[in-house]
Amino acid sequence: MREHAGVTARAAAALLGSNPMQQSAVETGRSGISEERIRQLAAHCACQDGAYVDALVAMSLERGKGWWEKYREVVAPTGLDLAELEHHASRLQTFEVAHIPGLLQTEGHMRAAFRYVLPTRPSEGQEAHVAFRTARQQVISGPSPTPYEAVIHEAALRIRVGGRKTARAQLEHILDRSESDHVTVCVVPFASEDFAGAGYSMLYAHGPVPQLDTVQIDTAHGAQFLDGEARMTRYQARYARVAGSALTPESSRDFITRIIREL
Repeated sequence: MREHAGVTARAAAALLGSNPMQQSAVETGRSGISEERIRQLAAHCACQDGAYVDALVAMSLERGKGWWEKYREVVAPTGLDLAELEHHASRLQTFEVAHIPGLLQTEGHMRAAFRYVLPTRPSEGQEAHVAFRTARQQVISGPSPTPYEAVIHEAALRIRVGGRKTARAQLEHILDRSESDHVTVCVVPFASEDFAGAGYSMLYAHGPVPQLDTVQIDTAHGAQFLDGEARMTRYQARYARVAGSALTPESSRDFITRIIREL
């Protein structure tokens, strides 16, 4: 909002009786900001989008109060950011090539994955991460679920994380979730002849307003969060492209059922 108005961080800090360092901490989410200051800055930036300002205010008022805060000493900060991002999203779209999306994983799948990736981690630490990931799933399984769409490549469905029994339970769980009105699961099969998006795995979180849309991608150094209108337009196009290579929801359920029978 500040950048679109052509207001410098120094000028914004001066307006709010702060300093550039504090302003940077606020804008990167390391420090909180009051409703009064958000509305003061919005007025100075001539932002007349009331829904946008209200959404920023709502986020500031909830700061430090989310369920994920109790995991702050257990889970990496980017994991907490992801939980908060999912919590505020109005709609979630994800595409995975080699992994089952976290919001669709069973506890058996999680435990097997954590044991494989971090075999030296104490069991209590692994269980805390399982509990955290399970709690994240409330956004699609709770009383007020968020619309959720997952495009999953056949490769992720074929990998037998935890062995045959765990893999079967995982696929059955995906089928069960896909029956919900607010959950859509589509599969990109190996046989798809127009797919070339193996490097496009992402989570696209639609914000309460378009200005707060965010994409999360996994990198070798952990999760990365992207925003900005130009980037969001590009990632929307990428998601639409891979979704266009997928089977319909009905055909995808049949496809997953066939994989289960092969197990």
